[in-house]
Amino acid sequence: MNENELFQAALGILPPWLVDHCDFTVEPGRLDIYLDFPRGSTFPCPVCSAAAKAYDTDTLTWRHLNFFEHQAYLHARTPRVECSCCGVHRVAVPWARPDSGFTLLFEAFVMKLVQGMPVRAAARLVGEHDTLLWRIVNHYVDLARSQADHSRVTQVGMDETAARRGQNYVSLFVDLKERKVLFVTPGKDSATVAAFAQDLTAHGGDPQAVAEVSLDMSPAFVKGATEQLPNASITFDKFHVVGLVNGAVDEVRRLERKEHPELTGSRYVWLKNLANLTANQKDKLAAFDLTRSHLKTARAYQIRLAFQDLYNQPPDQAKTYLDKWYFWATHSRIQPIIDAAKSIRRHQDGILRWFTSRINNGILEGINSLVQAAKAKARGYRSNRNFASIIYLIAGKLNLSPLPT
Repeated sequence: MNENELFQAALGILPPWLVDHCDFTVEPGRLDIYLDFPRGSTFPCPVCSAAAKAYDTDTLTWRHLNFFEHQAYLHARTPRVECSCCGVHRVAVPWARPDSGFTLLFEAFVMKLVQGMPVRAAARLVGEHDTLLWRIVNHYVDLARSQADHSRVTQVGMDETAARRGQNYVSLFVDLKERKVLFVTPGKDSATVAAFAQDLTAHGGDPQAVAEVSLDMSPAFVKGATEQLPNASITFDKFHVVGLVNGAVDEVRRLERKEHPELTGSRYVWLKNLANLTANQKDKLAAFDLTRSHLKTARAYQIRLAFQDLYNQPPDQAKTYLDKWYFWATHSRIQPIIDAAKSIRRHQDGILRWFTSRINNGILEGINSLVQAAKAKARGYRSNRNFASIIYLIAGKLNLSPLPT
C-alpha cells in the first residue's frame, strides 16, 4: 500500500474519488491531500440522484482534522454535473456539507469542543477565527432544532436571563417535564410568548395542549400566557413570590437603618433562612432578640418566615392560611410589607395553583446559573443568536446525530 492508498483508506474515501497525491510542508507544518476522480466518472445529481457525468470542475479546499500537530487540508477537483432533468448542479462531496470550508469530521470535533469550552477558546485551539466556528455551531444547532419534536409539551416554565450589560435580555421557555430548553428569543415582553407559541407549533406542538405554566409575576408574561396558551393554568413561581416578600423585608431594613445603625451589615441575616446562616450571622440574629425587639425589620422578618410556611400547608388549608397571613401583613403598619401583601392578594389564584400543579421555575434557575457561568467564562457573546445557540447546547438536550462520530 503506497502513501496515497494509505491516506485514502484513513480518510474513508470511496470511488469514484481517490487520493491523487499528498504534499507535506515542514515549515509551517502542513499536510495537503489532493483528491481527484477518473475521467468518465459519474456522480449522483444532488437534486434527483440520477447518475450524471461531470460538466465542469472547480478546485475546492476544506480544513480537516490535524495530522498529528500539523494542520491538514483536503483539495478536490469538484465537478458540476449536467442532469437531463435538473440542469447543472455542483455535486455533494461525501466528506463535507455544501458551502462549508471544513470537513464533517473537523466540524464534529469543533462541536465537541464548544460543549465544554468557550467558542473563542476552541478557535484558538484549532487555529481558526471564532467567527468561522460560530457558523458551524449555529448551523448544527439550527439543524438539530429543526428536527426537534415538541408534540408532547404540556408543562412550560418561562423566565428571562441577561444577555449583555444593560437592559438586554432573552426569554427562555422550558419543558418542565423533560427539563430542557425549548425556545430562546430576545426580549422579555408578551411578544416573546407569541414567538414561543409559533415555534411550538412549528415543532409539532400545540399551544392549546399546554395545561400548566410556571412564571414570575411579570405582567408581560401573564398577558402573553393568557393570550397564547389559552388552556394553561398559571402557577406563579414560589421562588419569585418569596423573593417579593424578601424584597419588602430588605426595604424595611434599609429605611430603618437610618435610625438604627445596628442594622448596618445585617442584610443577609434577615434574607437567608435560619439553616443557611453562617455562625456569625446566627450570632447577629440572636443579638436582636426577636421576641422583645421593637424593630420593624424584626417584625417584617417574622412575617416573611410565616409566608414561607405557606408552602408547607396541606392543600385544603392553604387558602385559609394565606388569608390569615394577609390580614396580619396588612395590619402590620409596615408599608413595604403591606404593598407586598396586596401584590400577593392580586396574584393569589396563581400562587395557590402551586398546591395543585406543584411546578416551579427551579429548573430554569439552574439553567440560568449554567448559562450565566458560560457567558462569564466566554466574556459575553457578540449576538443574541450566538447566546441562544450556547443555551440550546447547554440545556436544549439537542440530538446532534447528523454529526459523524
